[in-house]
Amino acid sequence: MRRPRPRTLVALAVCLALLGAGVYAGVRWAQGPKETVTLLASWTGQEAEDFDEQVLQKFEDDYGIDVVYQGSSALSQVLAADMAAGNPPDVAVLPGPGELLAYADAGRLQPLDGLFETGDYDEMWAPEVPVEGRGTHTYWLPVKTSLKSMVWYTGEKPTVESAGAPERWCLGLEDGATSGWPGTDWVEDVLLQQAGPRAYAKWVNGELAWTDPRVRKAWTTWGEMVGAGDTDRVARMLTTGFGAPCAGTGRLEHQGSFRAGHWQRQGGEYVPSAEVIPEAGPDAGAWEVSGDLAALLTPKEEARELIRYLADPETPLPDYSANKKSAPDPGQDATERRIGGILREEGRTRCWDASDAMPRTLRDAFHQAVLRHLVEPEALEEQLRELDQLRVEQSLRVCGDTRE
Repeated sequence: MRRPRPRTLVALAVCLALLGAGVYAGVRWAQGPKETVTLLASWTGQEAEDFDEQVLQKFEDDYGIDVVYQGSSALSQVLAADMAAGNPPDVAVLPGPGELLAYADAGRLQPLDGLFETGDYDEMWAPEVPVEGRGTHTYWLPVKTSLKSMVWYTGEKPTVESAGAPERWCLGLEDGATSGWPGTDWVEDVLLQQAGPRAYAKWVNGELAWTDPRVRKAWTTWGEMVGAGDTDRVARMLTTGFGAPCAGTGRLEHQGSFRAGHWQRQGGEYVPSAEVIPEAGPDAGAWEVSGDLAALLTPKEEARELIRYLADPETPLPDYSANKKSAPDPGQDATERRIGGILREEGRTRCWDASDAMPRTLRDAFHQAVLRHLVEPEALEEQLRELDQLRVEQSLRVCGDTRE
C-alpha cells in the first residue's frame, strides 16, 4: 500500500483546516455576533491572566457576552484620556474611591441601584453617595480587597519595645510612577492607631489639617521607626522595589495581605500593627484596608450584567471578597481564612487606605512627600504646609465603624 507523499498530506491538512474554519464560521454566523463589554483595570501580567481565567471566562460562557479587557499600570491617565475623548470604557475598576468620588460628582458614573444587594457589603465598601443635583446613589462595589495594618515577622513575636530598631524593618518604596505608596500606607496606619478612626476619617475627608499635631506626630513616629535621615539606609529604601524579598529571622515588614505567601514560605506570621506602633491610642485596633472598585460608566445593559455578576456571592473572585454572603475559599489556609474574615465580618472597624480615598492630586503629592521626608526629615513642617494647600473637603464613608 502506497503512503501519501508529504505534499499530499499538507494539502489534505489545509483542506481540513479550511473546512473546519468554515463550519466554525457557520456556527458563529448562525448564533449571531456576540455583544461586548469593555473593561479597564490596573491588572497586568499574571494578575490579569488570573482574573480572566477565574472570573471573565465564566461570565462570557454563562452570559454569551464578550469582555474586551484593557489592563494598564497608568490607569488614572488612560481613564482620564478616554473620558476626555468621549470614549470611556463600559466598566472601570479603580483602586479606592478617591477618583471615583470625583467622577460621581461630575456626573460621569452610572448609579448601580438595584443591581445588587448593598446590604451584602459593609457600608464603607459600597456606600450611598450624595451628589448635588442627582440625589443619593451607590456608584461602586468592591471586586478585590486587601487587608493592611499588618506587621509580618519571623522568630519572636514583635512588640512596641522590640520593634523599634530601624535595621529590623524591610521597606521598599520603588514602584514606578506610584513609588512611595508603602510609605503612605505606614503614615496612614500610624495616624489611625494613634489618633483613632474618627480623627483619621476627618483627615481623609479634608476636615483635619495636615499641620494638625496628630498628623505631624504620625509622620515623626514613622520616620523614627524606619531611620529617616540615614543616608545609606534611605538610599536602599528608595531604590528597592516594594515586593523585594525580606528574609532573615527577626526581620519585620509593614505590608498588606498580598505578602502572605512570601512570609509563610519563611515560616512567618503577622500581628496587628496596633501591637507594634508606639503610643497607640485607646481606639487602636482598626484595620486599614484597600480594594479595587468596579464602576459603571455607560448605561449599556451588557455592562450592567457584568456588574450583577461581579456582585454575585457565587462568583469566584480572586484574592478576598468583601461580600458577606461569599463562602470562604476551601483552598485557603488558616492565615488566609483569618484575613478574609477580618475583611468581611461584622463588628470590625475597617478604614479605607487614606491615599486611595483622597483626590488624585493630593494622593500623588502624598506619595512624593514620604520620599522626601526620608531624605529631609527636617523639612517636615514645610511639606505638611504644602500638602495642606491641596486639602479638599469631601463627603466619603471612610470607616465602617459602629463607634462613629
